[in-house]
Amino acid sequence: MKMRWNALLPVSVGLAVLVTGCVTDPNSSGLEYMPDMYRSPAIEAYVDYGQDPYQVGEETAAAQRLVQSARKPVAGTIPFAPEAMDFVMPYPYPATPEGYEEAGMNLRSPLTTTKAHIERGKEIYTQMCTQCHGDKGYGDGALSKNGHILGIPSYKDKLKDLPEGKMYHTLTYGKGLMGSHASQLSQKDRWLVIEYIKVLQQDGEMPSFDENGNVEPAQAGDGASAGMAMNN
Repeated sequence: MKMRWNALLPVSVGLAVLVTGCVTDPNSSGLEYMPDMYRSPAIEAYVDYGQDPYQVGEETAAAQRLVQSARKPVAGTIPFAPEAMDFVMPYPYPATPEGYEEAGMNLRSPLTTTKAHIERGKEIYTQMCTQCHGDKGYGDGALSKNGHILGIPSYKDKLKDLPEGKMYHTLTYGKGLMGSHASQLSQKDRWLVIEYIKVLQQDGEMPSFDENGNVEPAQAGDGASAGMAMNN
């Protein structure tokens, strides 16, 4: 008989645990006997344990679940990412003729001119700009050829000396027949496409690069490199 009770004891304990863990509420997850094994404050640092009934009780937890656990950032808060700080700051120049001129005088690209940046800028230009400006920036894109948009200036002559600040301002707000591209191009992508437009201003002549893909120092009489250096 003693051995029989010893054999039945684990079964009895198991049944008791099973029955105790069962609840009639279909929305309940049941009873957790070792919550610390499921929720480790040392690991899950962003879990709000103020809403955990095992920590504060069901009544308090139910009330706290109705309250936002994290505070909203104040208006104008900018996400901190050191490598992207140049591309998340608010644009300081207004959408006015004065803002356009001021951007042309003071705004400079945060990018360093490299082969990779120019190549990426060419990809964006091909996707977003050739329909109007043409493959070589002559203003002879498909929309110009079919008569939909006339008078698109060329980067080879009329826009040859256009400062990069004015380019960025135009991409951001639009100018004349050209609409804003701020919703299609991120701040970084706008600067990347400008890197390639500066090549088109030199009639497509690429600057000289070193083995690391960086622009070599401009040499006297080197029109492409000198032009790129001036635009930078």
